[in-house]
Amino acid sequence: MLTRHAIAAAALRISGRVRHTPLLHVPGAEFGVACPVTLKLELLQHAGSFKPRGAFNRLLSAHVPASGVIAASGGNHGAAVAYAARALGVKAEIFVPALTPAAKVARIASYDAQVVQGGETYAEALIASRTRQAQTGALEVHAYDHADVLAGQGTVGREFEQDAPDLTHVLVATGGGGLIGGIAAWYAGSAQVVSVEPEGCPGLHDALRAGHPVSAPVGGLAADSLGARQVGGLMFPVAQAYVAAAVLVADSAIAAAQALLWDRFRLVAEPGGATALSALLSGRFVPPEGARVGVLVCGSNTDPAKVAGP
Repeated sequence: MLTRHAIAAAALRISGRVRHTPLLHVPGAEFGVACPVTLKLELLQHAGSFKPRGAFNRLLSAHVPASGVIAASGGNHGAAVAYAARALGVKAEIFVPALTPAAKVARIASYDAQVVQGGETYAEALIASRTRQAQTGALEVHAYDHADVLAGQGTVGREFEQDAPDLTHVLVATGGGGLIGGIAAWYAGSAQVVSVEPEGCPGLHDALRAGHPVSAPVGGLAADSLGARQVGGLMFPVAQAYVAAAVLVADSAIAAAQALLWDRFRLVAEPGGATALSALLSGRFVPPEGARVGVLVCGSNTDPAKVAGP
């Protein structure tokens, strides 16, 4: 199982490559709750999401062949791998499904990566990327099911605890599980880590009920970033041990959270980036008395006009 030692080593390895993202302390009344809320603004990370942490840790922990790196992604992971590859002077080839928004495809291409778009889902993009990897020998950077990627994402939790050590609950959006797996491994029960998923992408929710990773539906507003067909096998034991609850939220609640982040704070969050906050706003997560809640705002890769309006 992923350890705090591995996450601390990752933090040292990627230091200077990623941003130590800021916190925003918000009175609970602004969100309609009785407890203080601390937002970690990981949407301000390089490439617009938390993903460069895992990408850099993977690349810096392995030998990268002349053929470079290859990854499949719904968008944010691809941008992160492309960003990290350019920073380290290696080639990147990124496979994305047809549902990936144009803004994310453009972001990946802006980092000089070769983008291959096709298939309906992330799972299909992953199959295509692995067929190509067998031909080129490039280093695969899996979006969530690799120990180095998990450890890199866990540095978010390490930073959060350092900067807000009194939190009792941490809300995290979940797709394939790399982010919540890393964060839960870092906290290891010292704070209650709560998974938040869209109703259309219940991968971890369904896996915890079944007792093992299972195939889950993929659809809805945040499917491009949270639409993994099945959570990773490496993160699942961590989730079983240290994820306190897994809640599902409606697309309407996610959109409302996006709108609030823009209206109150002028933060442009993509649907997946606003998903954790939506659980608090919609009442799907109700803080107990005395709670001090932290929320990851984890991604910003969307068309600002879709959030801000005219």
